[in-house]
Amino acid sequence: MPNRDYHAHRKNYQLGELNDSFKDVNPFELFQQWMDDAFENNVPEPTAMTLATVDATQQPHARIVLLKAFDRDGFIFYTHYESAKGRELITSKRAAATFFWPELERQIRIEGIVEKINPNDSDRYFQSRPLDSQLSAYISKQSQVVDSREALEQRMLDAKKELAGKPIPRPDTWGGYRLVAKRFEFWQGRPNRLHDRLQFSVHTTDPQAWSCVRLSP
Repeated sequence: MPNRDYHAHRKNYQLGELNDSFKDVNPFELFQQWMDDAFENNVPEPTAMTLATVDATQQPHARIVLLKAFDRDGFIFYTHYESAKGRELITSKRAAATFFWPELERQIRIEGIVEKINPNDSDRYFQSRPLDSQLSAYISKQSQVVDSREALEQRMLDAKKELAGKPIPRPDTWGGYRLVAKRFEFWQGRPNRLHDRLQFSVHTTDPQAWSCVRLSP
C-alpha cells in the first residue's frame, strides 16, 4: 500500500460565507439557490446525495442516490422497494441526505421522515426513463445476490426479447420516495476551519415555519 501522509492533507476553504442575514431565508429557497449555483458552476453530478438509513439492528447504512425532484413537500428519489434501503425506509420511516459540492466548498444536510409517493407519479417518471434504464429496473432484484455478471446480462437480453416493441411496465416493487424535511443544515467552508453552519428546524406546531440557529464549526 502507498505510504501517504493523510495528516498533511489540508485545504483552506475561502470561496464564500453564510452571514446571519441568511437566517431569515426559507431553507427551501436557499436549497434552490445553492442547487442552481451547483448547476451553473458545472459541478459533476450536482443532484447526487448520500442517503443514510438505519436497519432493524440500528446499524446505519449509506449510499449515493440521485435527487429527481423537490418542492416544499419534500425531496424525491427512486429505488426498489424491496432493496436493502427500501426495506430500511419502510421499517424506520426516517432518513437523512447529504449533498456535498467541494467545488463550491458547500454541504447541505437534510433530515426527516420518508413516505412513498403517489403510484401515478412513479409511473410517469418510470416511463420518462431511457428504455434500457426501464429494463434494468424491470429485471433487477436489487440488493439480492446474483450468480455472475453474465447471468445479469443474460436476464437483460431475455427481457429485451420478451418486451420487444411493448411498453415496459413499472414493477410494483419499484417507485419513488419523498424525504419530508424536518431539519436542514447549510455548511459553507471558511478559512482556518471556522466554517459557517446554519441549522433550520421546522416548528412543531406549524410545518410551514422554520427557526434558524448558528452552530459552532
